[in-house]
Formats: sequence, structure tokens, C-alpha cells
Amino acid sequence: MRQLGLAAVRYGIPLAIAIAGIVCLFIGGDAAGAGVVLIGSAFMVLLINVLFRVSIVSNREREEEEQAREAFERSGRWPDE
Repeated sequence: MRQLGLAAVRYGIPLAIAIAGIVCLFIGGDAAGAGVVLIGSAFMVLLINVLFRVSIVSNREREEEEQAREAFERSGRWPDE
């Protein structure tokens, strides 16, 4: 259930913003400018989500590397060997 909620926030919000932007583009006139802004905003929200996820993965890998170095200092042997 939690994964569904996270996916809805990660991808649902940018999708809803982009759909609103597309609707504004179809309306035309002054709304077309707002549509472009909304589509750009949707892309930025999605990009921030992706960069945040990459950052979390990077931190996990850094922690694993630090644990491997500590194990190497204790035993003199790299853990994967």
C-alpha cells in the first residue's frame, strides 16, 4: 500500500500538472502560456523526484563502501574476495 502511495506522489503529481498544461494548450489564447509553464513545472517536479532517488541510492552505496573499508582494516582482506 505504501509503494502505491509513493508512486502516486512521485508520478501522479507531475502527470496531473502536465495534463492540466496540455488542457491549457488546447484552450489556447492566454491559457496557452500557462500551459507551457505547467508542462515545464511538471518536468521539473519529475526531475527533482528522480534526482532525489539517485541521491538516496548513492548514499546507500557510500555507506556500504565505508563498511567494506572498516572490515578491510579489521581483517586485512576485502570483503568480496
